Formats: sequence, structure tokens, C-alpha cells
Amino acid sequence: MPDSSRFITRETDARGVPGFVMLFINIAWLVGSLALLISGFVHAEMHPGEMPWGIPLGFLGMALGILACFGYFTLQPNEARVQILFGSYKGTVRSSGFHWANPFYSRSRGRTDREADAQKAGSHSRRDIASQIRASLTNPANATKLSLRVHNFNSETLKVNDKRGNPVEIAAVVVWRVRDTAQAAFDVEDYRSYVQVQSEAAIRGIASRFAYDHGEHDEPTLRGGADEVALALQEELQTRLAKAGVTVEEARLTHLAYAPEIASVMLRRQQAEAIVAARMLIVQGSVGMVQAALAELERQNVVHLDDERRAAMVSNLLVVLCGNSDASPVINTGTLYA
Repeated sequence: MPDSSRFITRETDARGVPGFVMLFINIAWLVGSLALLISGFVHAEMHPGEMPWGIPLGFLGMALGILACFGYFTLQPNEARVQILFGSYKGTVRSSGFHWANPFYSRSRGRTDREADAQKAGSHSRRDIASQIRASLTNPANATKLSLRVHNFNSETLKVNDKRGNPVEIAAVVVWRVRDTAQAAFDVEDYRSYVQVQSEAAIRGIASRFAYDHGEHDEPTLRGGADEVALALQEELQTRLAKAGVTVEEARLTHLAYAPEIASVMLRRQQAEAIVAARMLIVQGSVGMVQAALAELERQNVVHLDDERRAAMVSNLLVVLCGNSDASPVINTGTLYA
């Protein structure tokens, strides 16, 4: 089995020449080359038979000075540029400011396979091909400048099955940033698209590992264990996105609901559970109130009740306290023993 570590690109630090220093040198170089060129022409007029070396040296110096003008670039804070020389990675510049580097360093990492396939499938006219090439060079996915800022990715609402097989709708937000520019630029085709696809795959995987609610043996659930689910999602994403040199700052669910086909059934179940829980609370409170009433009657010697009358009073009190409707009083003029 081939060793996958051989294909991992590691970021190395590159130092760009200060742009203003190089700009002063470049201007002086151009001025000197122009002066040498003029002196060559003057020497040629004064000495027609001699070879004026100032003319070719002046033209060469002007050409090199103009070529050096294409090496300037700027970087904003939290921005980096990968240096590519004839397909070879030479390092990454992370310091912000005005810089100069070898003008032969590439401005683009080339077209992606997706763009190449689209060009083959599309029109082959010169105008269309030229426009596709310009678009590929300006595509952020191909640029040598990479943003190191924090990004947010809001996933679409996905329909997946939870641990119990119930279809649920789930969505999440992923906060991420580029950690290793070399991995982001060279180890994956398009690191932005990679983050989106892998994030959706991780969300589906996490949803299948947890139940929507009512977990077994106090296990965390999607609805009740938000912190545990967020931590598991972040760890899953970090494992997947490490190949692209991406660090996951935070991951958290933003939408969670039953799928429409079972939402009404689950709502009735939740309503039934709520009714049962409320009834249990009412019964517990009613029993305590009946006990307190009987104890208070006996303490103040208001009435002496035998077991049969006590049972009748308890039954009546529980009916009154646990009933859904208001009690209708009934005046009893007879006796229980008649």
C-alpha cells in the first residue's frame, strides 16, 4: 500500500523583498539603463566605426527593469501568497504589506480538472477559449493568494436518518480558516469546495450516530445534548478537513426537526408525553393536598371519619382536584349507611 504521507505538502516560510526598497532599486536600474542606452547612441554618432556596447547593454537593462516591475504584490492582514516557480513550490509569504518577488513566480495555480472538462465540453472558438482561460486565471480557487481569515459555512438543510432510523432535517454552521496554505493549495483540488462537501458528509455521519431524542442509558441526543453533538461534529470535521490544511474553529447545529412525513405523528407523541407528565404532577400534588386536608380535619376535631367515610372523602377530593372541568357541588342530605 502506498504511503499517503508522501503526497502531503508542508508549508515553508518565504521572505519577500520589501517592495519600496526594490521599487527604489528598480527605478535607479531603469534610469541607469536609459542613461547607458543614450550614451551608447551618442558614442555611436561620435565614433561611427566602433561597436557601441552601451546600446545592447542599455536595451538589456531596460528589458530586465521592465520585467522586474511584474514582481510587485501586496498582502493584506490575514492574507498569504504561495510562491510557485515553474511548477515548484518555493514557500509562502504571510507578512502583510508591499513586497517584491521573482517576476517568474506564477500568479495562478492553473486550471482545475473541472474547468478543463468544462472547456472540452464547451465551444472551441478562439474567443470562448480565451474568455475561459481568463476566467480560470481569475478564479479564487486557482489564485496564489489565499485568505487566512475566518470563514462561515452554512450547510443546506439535509434529510438524514438518526440513530433510530427516524428521518430528520438537520443543518449546521461551520467556522473554519486555512492553517496550512501549502496543503490548501496543492493537496486538494479546491479547498473551498472540499470544505463544503466534507462538512455535509460529516453532518450526515453525526446525525446517524445520535438519536433525535430519548436516548438510551442517558446518552446524549441531537435535541438534548447540543454541546456533546457540537463537540463530536467539530472533531469529525477536523479529521476530515486536516487533509486540506483547514482548522475548524467551531461547529454547531442551526436547524433540527423531524421530516415532514413523520412530524405530525411525532408531535402527537410529544403532546401525549406532555399530557402524561402533567397528569403525574397533578396526581402527586392532589395526593399531598388530600393528606394535608385529612390531617388538618383530624387535628382540629372537625369531624371523625371511619375508614369508609375517609375513602369516600378521598375519592371525592381526588375527582375534584384531578378533573379537567370545574366541580359541580352535590349536597348530600342522607347517610352513607342508609
